[in-house]
Amino acid sequence: MTKEMFYPEAVNLPIFETIQKASTHKTYVIGGFVRDFLLNKHKAKDIDIVVLGSGIELAKNVAKNLPNKHSINVYKNYGTAMIKLDDTILEFVGARKESYQRDSRNPIVENGTMEDDQKRRDFSINALAISLNKEDFGQLIDPFNGLEDLKNKIIKTPLNPDITFSDDPLRMIRAIRFASQLGFMIHPETLAAIKRNKGRVKILSKERIIDEFNKIMSHDKPSIGLRLLFETKLLHEFFPELCALQGVEENEGKTHKDNFYHTLEVVDNVSINSNNLWLRWAALLHDIGKPVTKRSHDKNGWSFHGHEFVGSKMVGKIFKRLKLPLNQQMDYVKKMVLLSSRPISLIEENVTDSAVRRLLFEAGDDIDDLMMLCEADITTKNKKRLQLFRNNLKTVRKKLIEIEERDKIRNFQPPISGEEIMKSFKLPPSKNVGLIKEAIKEAILEGKIPNEYEAARQYMITIGNKILNN
Repeated sequence: MTKEMFYPEAVNLPIFETIQKASTHKTYVIGGFVRDFLLNKHKAKDIDIVVLGSGIELAKNVAKNLPNKHSINVYKNYGTAMIKLDDTILEFVGARKESYQRDSRNPIVENGTMEDDQKRRDFSINALAISLNKEDFGQLIDPFNGLEDLKNKIIKTPLNPDITFSDDPLRMIRAIRFASQLGFMIHPETLAAIKRNKGRVKILSKERIIDEFNKIMSHDKPSIGLRLLFETKLLHEFFPELCALQGVEENEGKTHKDNFYHTLEVVDNVSINSNNLWLRWAALLHDIGKPVTKRSHDKNGWSFHGHEFVGSKMVGKIFKRLKLPLNQQMDYVKKMVLLSSRPISLIEENVTDSAVRRLLFEAGDDIDDLMMLCEADITTKNKKRLQLFRNNLKTVRKKLIEIEERDKIRNFQPPISGEEIMKSFKLPPSKNVGLIKEAIKEAILEGKIPNEYEAARQYMITIGNKILNN
């Protein structure tokens, strides 16, 4: 153990005084709270308390001593209890030791010592504990030199990394998450063990994997973690579609860009301007259809025709397999992927009013996110081309504002309803009703008529008679 060091200021909070009074056994605060204090970061909102006794019993005693009534969530199967205090969560657990079976990440748990409990922690920097006991209040308990690893910015397991990662493979993804989050380096032996044990992630539930993955995606620069996941080949185990983007092929001296590393740049570019996790996912998947649609042409190099459409179809399958939300978040990402090249293509069409109306209609309230994604997608290192693309997108933005102010197309519904069409032509619900309504919508988007009721009604009569008389 390292020399005795005391940090009473770390636990100089009323809640720790309450815990001390309520406990009849030796008690410690451990993990993220201690780590973040020592890193001079904001104190963690999740506080883990370890007691050499019953965590559930301690939680109940603490609740009794709190000034206001607080409910306790008890998890008997895990021997833990949780109390929520405003924006802070206290979790209580009895010190324990764990052993694992090869085919499961669920441990066999026994009561243990404080040392046993620290041994079961994922990394030395998360095994740091501070005493809440009167006789040694504020003493740092650091059996694995976690303090030194904090100073040296190193992620290292407290025990043999092969055992640590084999026991609970989620720790491999967590190692990368912490390295990304804290700006630390993974110790060479720990990194090598991740590469050796990568296949063990197959025993994990997709929910656990994606929870850690989304934390990586939520960092200021997601590419750090994404690149580490790729280089350790962990990514290949649960996200092969993303890995398929990597690589450059050559034909007749012509190559295409490496779409994997391009994608990482796009995700980072989006992350500079937005904390929207699902827009970051759209950036991650915006080129996901390219490996499927890649074609080589002897004279014209390479093409990826229709990759946006194919990619949008792949989004649903990926979300379902990875246990991501199958609701509006998935629909949003699908839409972003489908439309991801449209603003650029508008420039090639000389930004016609009808094309802009159609884009506004299809993107709806997500048009600003779509433009942000398109701007993030410009990763050329050629300064002239970069400026040209940026200027072109400014032109599109200007046109979007002008047409929206004039025509009010964003999320518009045709002024004539299906019920009015049926009443006007004495029709039952039928295909012809849909054809007339669609014709009115197309006329507005093409600029043939203004987005107004009277103009739409007159057009309905004209086009309705044509459709019904054919």
